[in-house]
Amino acid sequence: MSAEVNSANLGFEKEIFKAADKLRGNIDAAEYKNIVLGLIFLKYISDSFIERYEELVAEGDGFEEDRDEYLAENIFFVPEEARWDYISKHAIQPEIGKVIDEAMVSIEKENDRLSGILPKNYARPELDKRRLGEVVTLFDNLKLKEQGNSKDILGRTYEYAIAQFAEQEGKRAGEFYTPSSIVRTLVEILEPYEGRVYDPCCGAGGMFVQSAKFVERNRGRVNDLSIYGQEANANTWKLAQMNLAIHGLEGDLGQGAADTFYNNQHPSMRADYILANPPFNMSDWGGDKLAEDGRWQYGTPPEGNANYAWMQHMIYHLAPNGKLGLVLANGSLSSSGREGEIRANIIKDDLVEAVISMPERLFYSTGIPVSLWIINKNKKKKGKTLFIDARSLGHMVSRAHRELSLEDIDKIANAYHRFVKGEDVQRLGYVHEADLEEIEQNNFVLTPGRYVGLEEVEDDGIPFEEKMEGLTAELGELLTESHKLEEAIREQLGGIGFDL
Repeated sequence: MSAEVNSANLGFEKEIFKAADKLRGNIDAAEYKNIVLGLIFLKYISDSFIERYEELVAEGDGFEEDRDEYLAENIFFVPEEARWDYISKHAIQPEIGKVIDEAMVSIEKENDRLSGILPKNYARPELDKRRLGEVVTLFDNLKLKEQGNSKDILGRTYEYAIAQFAEQEGKRAGEFYTPSSIVRTLVEILEPYEGRVYDPCCGAGGMFVQSAKFVERNRGRVNDLSIYGQEANANTWKLAQMNLAIHGLEGDLGQGAADTFYNNQHPSMRADYILANPPFNMSDWGGDKLAEDGRWQYGTPPEGNANYAWMQHMIYHLAPNGKLGLVLANGSLSSSGREGEIRANIIKDDLVEAVISMPERLFYSTGIPVSLWIINKNKKKKGKTLFIDARSLGHMVSRAHRELSLEDIDKIANAYHRFVKGEDVQRLGYVHEADLEEIEQNNFVLTPGRYVGLEEVEDDGIPFEEKMEGLTAELGELLTESHKLEEAIREQLGGIGFDL
């Protein structure tokens, strides 16, 4: 892989988002997100429809308005009043908001899969109709075809916009967005080529999109993946449905938004791969009402923290050879009490294949450091667990946000794959392979830093005494200089009537 940053230099997508951003005005980022993503989606399904429409016109059999000709190709049927050329004709008219709302309604009527999913609030008074029209015109003027496949570009723009909104929303972003650095790391470790992929807290569906991209990169068939998901937030559930559709993916995300603990949408499903980033340290999950739940195979999770409820829910839904990649706050690695007992039971059942400490500041929504847990129902290396301390990887892309490069992700994934193959991956300060006895000696604490040790510092050949003499002399000079500066500051302040 190249040294390209994980979010990539999305010049064209960035241009689209920046231009669309001027529509926002006084609208809250969380609301504005649905407006912009809805427009991108509308443009996408209209472009897909027109592409097929032109093929049918060329065939000359008069089937271009036959709905079944589109559904057979997994293309949404777009009625005339919802096609982009019709909408763009009204771009500079005050009723543009009403035209878009009616387009969304008519698309939902023609396509059961989209029923109740599309945003329909473009006519509301606080949305500046002149600006809305300008954004519609923007999509007309962008020469999408010249940049490559217009549908691919709109798909990437949808992802880019989700990431941008996550940055703007900050703490609220956690419910719909998992940083691409983390998603891609999990995908490269688990390698979901085919089978059932499940995310019980799927947000906007980023885990599914990256899984499909992994299959495409490795020349597999995306149709070999079966997607299952669940999401509790109604708006986020709609974003996920649109995200799947815009990437040409079909998935079962349940009948609607629902609480995974209380209204499990896939009770009998057993997944080959689970990728998930549940809410960290969730305290109000209602554990008191689920004390006897059959999912708590390794112990009843505490009512004040859902971390081990999420983990056990996922383990319960793994197939006999299933693998799970889970993001959790670092506290779960060393917590005591009931969580400590559950963790010990999971470790004793030989499920924990790897634990990876991730760098700080990867999330927009929190500064909490996190780790990746890789859990495997059928480990190749029985009785062994891999620890990776990756906290030093990545680079700052802004004052508050860090990303991993593709090389960083490769480094982590390769260590895991080499470990599974039985190769020696031990590296002081970075990677360590432990057996159950060593973990038990550490009271079943799974913090990688405890196992990998400290990296060896290369000896520079200078004797300790000599080094200390030099350092203390340098420190003495710095202290003398600081006293001089202190006196100068006192003098200056005294000169203007202030005593320090």
